[in-house]
Amino acid sequence: QAQLVESGGGLVQAGGSLRLSCAASGRTFSGYAMGWFRQAPGKEREFVAAISWSGGSTDYADSVKGRFTLSRDNAKNAVYLQMNSLKPEDTAVYYCAAKYGLLGSRFREYDYWGQGTQVTVSS
Repeated sequence: QAQLVESGGGLVQAGGSLRLSCAASGRTFSGYAMGWFRQAPGKEREFVAAISWSGGSTDYADSVKGRFTLSRDNAKNAVYLQMNSLKPEDTAVYYCAAKYGLLGSRFREYDYWGQGTQVTVSS
């Protein structure tokens, strides 16, 4: 059974950094784009970043451009979200997701989801 497991969340002060990881298992994710979404209390789930299967294409939400970097290691079935210059408004549960084919920014496009990891940024 396909499984995505996020890790690396935690509490950090504004201006700090965190690196989220997503480990994929249970099936081959060859050809799958990977994405990160986040959801803050009382808000809808929103797109953060996505990366193509090859890693050659990435997309970022305007709110995180220049601060977050998404990468993947297909040999390890893992993706990494490096988050720098964190702000209190980045506080949310962060979800890893996978979709076959081209990367996308709409959560309904994604087929597999992790359980999420909490990121809290204090001011």
